[in-house]
Amino acid sequence: MGLLSHNDALLPTYQTAMLQNDVIDQADTGLIETDGDGDDTRSSFPAGTVPIGEYEELLERVGELETSWKDYQDELKSDADAKKKKPAYKLNGRIHLDNWNFLDSDPGVNELETGDPNDDPEDRWDFRRIRLTWTGTVPQNMLYRIQLDFNNPSSAEMKDVYLGFNNLPHNQTLLIGNQKRPIGLDHLNSSRHNVFAERPLAVEAFNEDARRLGVCMYGYNDAESVHWRYGAFLLENISTDGRYRGDYDEAGLYGRLSGSPWYDEISGGRGYWHWGLSGSVNTTDGDGTIDNDQNQNEARFRTRPLARSDSRWWNTNRILGSEGYQELGLESMLNIGALQITGEYINTWVQRDPAGGFNGSNLHFQGGYLFASYFLTGEYIPLNRTSGTIDRVKPFENFFVVDRCRGGTGKGWGALCVALRGDYLDLSDSDIRGGRGYGITAGLNWYWTAYSKIQCNYVVGEIENGGQGLDDVPLAAGIGGDFSILGFRYMIDF
Repeated sequence: MGLLSHNDALLPTYQTAMLQNDVIDQADTGLIETDGDGDDTRSSFPAGTVPIGEYEELLERVGELETSWKDYQDELKSDADAKKKKPAYKLNGRIHLDNWNFLDSDPGVNELETGDPNDDPEDRWDFRRIRLTWTGTVPQNMLYRIQLDFNNPSSAEMKDVYLGFNNLPHNQTLLIGNQKRPIGLDHLNSSRHNVFAERPLAVEAFNEDARRLGVCMYGYNDAESVHWRYGAFLLENISTDGRYRGDYDEAGLYGRLSGSPWYDEISGGRGYWHWGLSGSVNTTDGDGTIDNDQNQNEARFRTRPLARSDSRWWNTNRILGSEGYQELGLESMLNIGALQITGEYINTWVQRDPAGGFNGSNLHFQGGYLFASYFLTGEYIPLNRTSGTIDRVKPFENFFVVDRCRGGTGKGWGALCVALRGDYLDLSDSDIRGGRGYGITAGLNWYWTAYSKIQCNYVVGEIENGGQGLDDVPLAAGIGGDFSILGFRYMIDF
């Protein structure tokens, strides 16, 4: 350093570093000057300068911060990479509690339910669903799902139980295990989101319980305007025992192609039109009801009366001599804001040989439904374009009643939706009297939140030429009658 005369004393001179600031408050620079007597005095330096020692110390501290930050980022990346190498999972579930009241039924309907014309259907409280679902991923692109239903606590049922591969080329996913066969839009929709408490007559009759053991590919195009599913499934329902036994593999090929050529992006999907075409080809064991094999013929079509009755009133029973059947379904959804109009129509053709006294002629069964729903509070039913199914309704305002901090009561009313559906199902042809009739369902849905609601359904209907489900031989005449049912469902999912 150099020496400078100041107040007759020799003082050190400081090297300085330039800063970008034009002005520095000298009181805050911390620059200290030592005079010859050892007393500290504030020194004045040109604006924008600091002593070189302090500057070098600052650079060192910045370097340490950068090193520390880099080490922290490396640690985060290391943790993230480690997690990617381990399976991940989450737990979900749902509770559906039903109350069904059989208001009126004719003697023929009583017989279909209880086997006794004088014994009418009983009113009931049932847990319709108590489901727990584990879903997860396994590196690199595998997934799994385990869903069990405890609605009968003494006998749990297996629902979705599969493993698979996702992120395959062309936006595809391959699933292997127990899963839904792709027939019937209302069956492919989740029970959490459907407009009515019970599925339509035709959808349940021609795809009873929906899930079977099989392998299925799911995919969609990049624009999400077209969706497809196709696969092969065993026909026997193994939900209660998880096992398939027999010398004859009854199985079917299933497929569904759907699309949404109109989807209003600007409104967030409040307007759309969805269409779908589905079908199946199935082979069944023609001797599966009269031989000693553990297989039973899986050509059987049946359903309950749009409510949770004990018996299935529409019922062909297992069709003796049936060697195969084919299905073709058409579906459409038009949504314009709060209004939705949805319909499906399904045909089934059965081929059979004479057996057990039946004449062996081929059979044709059919059915469909049409419904309209409308949100009084202005919400709408969203469309999941990558699966071709409806999605979760989100109320503008949740239902709540709470005390305000400053007195009074705060309230929210949730969302209200009214709906009306007409069903038709014909399972009677030739010498098979599975039942022919209709049902009309008026519905009111009160959405408390996006994850909870109450459904109220009032059903009136008629069935004729039924009763095949009560006997294994041809019937001289069918039975039937009128009925009316009132039901409520309280539901929540998480």
